[in-house]
Amino acid sequence: MTRPVVGIIGNRGLVGDRYPVHEGGQLNSQAISQVSDCIPLLIPADPEYFSIEELCEVCDGFLLTGGRPNVHPSEYGEEATEKHGTFDQARDAITLPLVRHCVQTGQPFFGICRGFQEVNVAMGGTLYPEIRELPGRMNHRMPPEGDLAHGFSNRHKVILEPGGKFSQLFGADEVVTNTLHGQGICQPGARIVVEGRAEDGTPEAIWVRGAPGFTMSVQWHPEWQAADDPVSRPLFEAFGHAVRDWAAGKHRAACVA
Repeated sequence: MTRPVVGIIGNRGLVGDRYPVHEGGQLNSQAISQVSDCIPLLIPADPEYFSIEELCEVCDGFLLTGGRPNVHPSEYGEEATEKHGTFDQARDAITLPLVRHCVQTGQPFFGICRGFQEVNVAMGGTLYPEIRELPGRMNHRMPPEGDLAHGFSNRHKVILEPGGKFSQLFGADEVVTNTLHGQGICQPGARIVVEGRAEDGTPEAIWVRGAPGFTMSVQWHPEWQAADDPVSRPLFEAFGHAVRDWAAGKHRAACVA
């Protein structure tokens, strides 16, 4: 068998401020290939091009990546304001029903940053437009100065629920991570289990209760140095195992048919 395929949900961008493209961070593809041991496939997140059913047939699992545009607040019953930033409603139209479909079927997905927020909204949760403006919260945004290594450097602890999925995976009740986000979970969605929080109380690690497949999602960016970081590597390895199990089950079903 060839390696299973992980669909990496992409973002829309512009080359030279005028040529529209679908794009994805190289670090995401690298982590999926080298650590999860799967084939990365960049998905143009727009319902104009395919249905959820077609997408789930082609891919064995999904990586819901970070991205500069935010989930449109209309998806959780609020009006858009300047604080909500920019949006990509075409991506919303793919990722939100995709999450709900995978929660039902057990097809694995892994949410990162915006992807983490998409999982919460897909399950009926809400978001704060700007974490740093809340009393007692730190600034979770990427530092504007310095190089990429500085921007992705570890900046805070995440305290995990003892005995939970994340603490078992890491072998610890506390880890140190980077932080590069402006928005964050306000009200957790139905079935969303918050198992990790930053020192200021911001939710950082979640999964979906009752889902038959892998649904672990994090607010930080584990794709940075994924092969070497002691927190990132276990996440991508566990996700890869889940994707291979799904692909093997699909292969067995095809053989029986």
